[in-house]
Amino acid sequence: MQISSDDFQHGQPLGVDFALGAADGFGGNRNPQLSWRDAPAGTRSFALLCIDTDAPTDAALVGAPGVEIPVEHPRGDFIHWVMVDIPADVGDIATGSCSDGVDARGKRAPAGPAGARQGLNDYTGWFAGNADMAGDWFGYDGPYPPANDLREHRYFFRVFALDVASLGVGDRFTGGDALRAMQGHVLAEAATWGSYSLHAAA
Repeated sequence: MQISSDDFQHGQPLGVDFALGAADGFGGNRNPQLSWRDAPAGTRSFALLCIDTDAPTDAALVGAPGVEIPVEHPRGDFIHWVMVDIPADVGDIATGSCSDGVDARGKRAPAGPAGARQGLNDYTGWFAGNADMAGDWFGYDGPYPPANDLREHRYFFRVFALDVASLGVGDRFTGGDALRAMQGHVLAEAATWGSYSLHAAA
């Protein structure tokens, strides 16, 4: 199975149009176009995730005055998008079809392929203490890496071909919930990634 995008080249930078954060405020926050093919026989649905694998593990460093987060700082995952129960006959997500612009407090009912369900991304937890932004952040919300982070972040778009039509996760499911529910049901996986940074030297 293979996945690709018309909006960015594998391993190359994502444009600000696809990011939540920009140097001067917010980006376009549009989901990039994605398409996949060559799913194995027996595929009954797909799941899609976008994961930043370079998120700093010490949140106190983010935006701290006079601090630059070193490249070697320990990193963890930050999930930007999780969608499950994508019908087996779907193989393309159009640019901006699931997210187009910034919704303070998160999208309530993000658009997507008929029958698919979208879960909470990790901005739900990140903005929980922010009176202006706190809420349930469903669907796609793009890159917003710390401007004081010296590491360029990588955003992996991963699609999974599954042998079940539905994962049976609840209404407020997370990326972790989806990944756990997929165990034993993955027939194939494909991934592509783009990078993004807000550091002035990047």
